[in-house]
Amino acid sequence: MEKNESEIAEIARKVLETLLGRMGIQARVETVSGELAEGKVGVPSSITLNVEGEDLGILIGRRGQTLSCLQYMVRIIIGHQEKVWLPIVIDVEGYKQRRCNALQALAWRIAEQVTQKKEPFALEPMPAFDRRIIHLALADHTEVTTESRGEGEARRVVIIPKELPSD
Repeated sequence: MEKNESEIAEIARKVLETLLGRMGIQARVETVSGELAEGKVGVPSSITLNVEGEDLGILIGRRGQTLSCLQYMVRIIIGHQEKVWLPIVIDVEGYKQRRCNALQALAWRIAEQVTQKKEPFALEPMPAFDRRIIHLALADHTEVTTESRGEGEARRVVIIPKELPSD
């Protein structure tokens, strides 16, 4: 019998609570409705879990690396146990949402600079989730395009002016 998304969300919530408990972290985990920057029409919806509690910075880690690893572990456990793959997003006290908003604002500021100067601009290296936010933020921009360049930890987004139409 196949489980529906809400049943899988509940299982994911319990898995995350168990992991946090084994880490000695006191926190509440809530299933959040709605998408976090990852949503696009035609793409499967994601399960978003928000962790609330005191002093949870340790779960976020440097530039969200610990949070990304925790999210990866929960995805793997759910995929293995339930034999289903659904995107699972874990946020800690709204960190990812704040980061998403800041990256979108950065993308638009840099796009304006690129438009004015007509020169590409390379952002700092960032994780795949952050690069995706930049790409999505500027996907419909009329004057710039984006691409990722580099390998591994050095991979970054470059914002490039679109070519002017020739006469």
